[in-house]
Amino acid sequence: MHMDYIHPADQLVMFMQRIYDRGLTTTSGGNLSIMDKDGNIWITPAGIDKGTLTRRDIICVKPDGTCIGPHKPSSEFPFHQSVYKMRPDIHAVLHAHPPALVAFSIARKIPDLDLIPTVRKTCDRISIAKYAVPGSKELGENIAKEFEKDIEIVLLENHGVCIGAKDMFTAFMMFETIDYSANLEILAAKLGSVNRLSPEAIKITETRNHLLMDDFIPNSRSSEELEARREMITLIRRSYKQGLFTATHGTYSVRLSDGSFIITPFGRDRAYLCEEDLVRIKADMKELGKTPSRAVKSHALIYEKNPDINAILLAHPPHAMAFAVTDAEFDPRTIPESYILLRDIEKQPYEGLYVSPESVAERFAPNRPALIFKNDCVIVTGSTLLQAFDRMEVLESTAHSIINSKSIGDIVHISPDEVDDLKEAFNLKD
Repeated sequence: MHMDYIHPADQLVMFMQRIYDRGLTTTSGGNLSIMDKDGNIWITPAGIDKGTLTRRDIICVKPDGTCIGPHKPSSEFPFHQSVYKMRPDIHAVLHAHPPALVAFSIARKIPDLDLIPTVRKTCDRISIAKYAVPGSKELGENIAKEFEKDIEIVLLENHGVCIGAKDMFTAFMMFETIDYSANLEILAAKLGSVNRLSPEAIKITETRNHLLMDDFIPNSRSSEELEARREMITLIRRSYKQGLFTATHGTYSVRLSDGSFIITPFGRDRAYLCEEDLVRIKADMKELGKTPSRAVKSHALIYEKNPDINAILLAHPPHAMAFAVTDAEFDPRTIPESYILLRDIEKQPYEGLYVSPESVAERFAPNRPALIFKNDCVIVTGSTLLQAFDRMEVLESTAHSIINSKSIGDIVHISPDEVDDLKEAFNLKD
């Protein structure tokens, strides 16, 4: 989906719906705006239900101050206007009150940007603006002062967050990423001390394998391939809705019977992916005109080393990732379903995927279908895509339960004898 072809009013409705549906703002909270090439500011209205917003509700404020539309523009219009005046490079402003970022705003702290590598790369420029009354000239000035420093993400003391970017998709991508990081830090703190990445560690993730592949032109598409693409899109969209990954981070792939595989593309919005956006990989070559995920080499090696694996899911489910950024042990012996599906999960070193991907690929086994990579990601495998997805859901649900138990009491795990009973009853292989 190319935003350049979508009217500003429609973009505002699209992204406000996504923000509201994810619980990242309330019926009356938050506002978005876009400045078009003619200097018009399109902005969400004041006092209108964010859950039922339509393009007819969007207000256009002309350069001379004339308002076109059935409502008043958002009461926060002054600070949107201040940002545009201060930063001519910014053409979209996003303001919302997601609970995690509000928590940081009322503690007056900035979320840690170095828990996983994708956050610092997306959200490097962040600061805090001093408190002022919402809608006031003073608030607009306070925010503009921060954007004047070449900042892109501004937390507002005791308020929320304001993000400015070249377009609304980029603003939303930063918003979703910084909110994810804030949530991850909060969850991880419940497990223990949180581990951070060094600048040197982040640099090793800057791989270019996905950009250096030769191209091939597919002569035809089998019904098997078309079915795999359809199923992938269905589960990718479901995964996004469930928060298993963000708009641009997370990689799924499926192996076809001829040994080729289909993988998610690099940098494309997961919420709007279509079957034709997925990239087929064949003999170390990619479909002409497409760019696969940066994780393409890791997926290829896992398939090469594990003939029984036909689907791979790389994602960042927040509760599971809380174990990745702390030293807490993830033990799935909580309920029978968790152990049956996840078996003996182990943590891998952070640099494994980048320094020794072949060794990592060899760590997968029937009794080890998933691995947690410190400060990076979770990889789950399966003989089918649905099995891998089920395991990912169970992994996140189990992690969620373990974290919740911290406020209740000590966990009583299924005993070794009970584990043996499960292995026998369900014919589980070691």
